[in-house]
Amino acid sequence: MYRHYLLATCSALLAIGLGTAQAQEAKREAMVPDQGAKFTPIQIDTTGDGWVELGKDDFQRANCDEETWTWDGPLVHCTGKPVGVLRSKKKYRNLEFVGWWRHLSYAGNSGFFLWTPDNALEGLPPNRLPDAGIEVQVLDTGYTEQYEKSSGKKATWFTTHGDIFPVGRSKLTPFPPLSPDGSRSYPKGNFSKPSPEWNFYYVRAINGEVRLWVNGHEVSGGKDANPAEGYLCLESEGAPVEFRNIRIRELP
Repeated sequence: MYRHYLLATCSALLAIGLGTAQAQEAKREAMVPDQGAKFTPIQIDTTGDGWVELGKDDFQRANCDEETWTWDGPLVHCTGKPVGVLRSKKKYRNLEFVGWWRHLSYAGNSGFFLWTPDNALEGLPPNRLPDAGIEVQVLDTGYTEQYEKSSGKKATWFTTHGDIFPVGRSKLTPFPPLSPDGSRSYPKGNFSKPSPEWNFYYVRAINGEVRLWVNGHEVSGGKDANPAEGYLCLESEGAPVEFRNIRIRELP
């Protein structure tokens, strides 16, 4: 009798544990809707006052070829060649924006450039990236494996889950955890999905402070950015990538 009672109790506890784990996983997955859903995570409402969707008419080439970037409604496809950027026509200071992205090849590399100044874009030749701005990195998870195989070194100076760092002449005090050299804000958790799955970024940038949420989770950021005003850029960096449903709201 006692043995039967023990078995029944263990089975019940196991069922409760499995149910809790499944519920937690379901809650985590619910943070990001599937591709057919409205492209808004449950904790970010982009339908309120001030939110606008950015499309073809809101961007212009900085130094890429005409065929590098191709728009289809709210989606823009990038061939990845040549290296360069597509920049917003408008400058931004305080803002928040959301956007979906996915790499179309293993180990793809791309990113958003925030607060890119005029002098980093003027006369920018092909196959060059701006030498100023705050990069919100967009790396496929396979990039780590590719780097370690090709270099024979451990990938300690970057992650593939949402690093934030200043580029070139720009300045930023990154939030911990930090890269070994202290230049990058490393993510607090690993939430990026591999190619060809879609990932969702929410970025808030106010008074020189920038914070990133990846698929519903706050992961990285920094403060004291200089400059803290400029253009929003999308990177072409050698591999095909797509962005969609980029929405932005300017803040006081």
